Amino acid sequence: MTTLTTTPLAPLLSRLFDEAKAASTDVMAAVADLSESERTRLMRSKTDYRDLYARFRHVGLPVSRETGTLLYMLARNCRARSIVEFGTSFGISTLHLAAALRDNGGGHLITSEFEPSKVLQAKANLEDGGLLDLVEIREGDALQTLSVDLPETVDLLLLDGAKALYPEILSLIENRLKPGAFIVADNADYSPDYLQHVRSPGSGYMSVAFADDIELSMWTGKVHL
Repeated sequence: MTTLTTTPLAPLLSRLFDEAKAASTDVMAAVADLSESERTRLMRSKTDYRDLYARFRHVGLPVSRETGTLLYMLARNCRARSIVEFGTSFGISTLHLAAALRDNGGGHLITSEFEPSKVLQAKANLEDGGLLDLVEIREGDALQTLSVDLPETVDLLLLDGAKALYPEILSLIENRLKPGAFIVADNADYSPDYLQHVRSPGSGYMSVAFADDIELSMWTGKVHL
């Protein structure tokens, strides 16, 4: 028995995933007036991404059920006590990570979200799941909120916000990563600079494309050539 598979979290997650599935048409409707090329440009832009995500302020952008389970498994496997997340949305991924912390005996999860309404919804979901005590939600631009007051070491980093900012967010956290720390980047194909970095020899990462939309990396430490 785990926190993830028992009440109150299991039925809460089931409801949230069902709601997200039902709202999938709302996600598509939010960008229906944009061409595919314009959507891709906004996803990869380091300056205009706010225009894109503002369209999604009322809809969740959750990880898949499978990715949520993966996050829980990784956090349990590395016995994570300190986790950082970029992109809270309604908190589905946050719930999975916080559940792992609970089952690891406790810890602290810092997550960042710039949309105020989503912060409120995520807090409510975390409270309903009995996990709010493990989570600190920082409201605002992650380039600022995740640049200060970080834990001495980070066991796991989830990147699931504006894709173009993945390299910048990683650079804020990199010197805090514990050897063996996992980095999970959702939809990393929209951030070619990020992929080039974590896949480069000597970067300090082992990295592999995982499933259809995840880049899974492990920090090994800088290699001095």
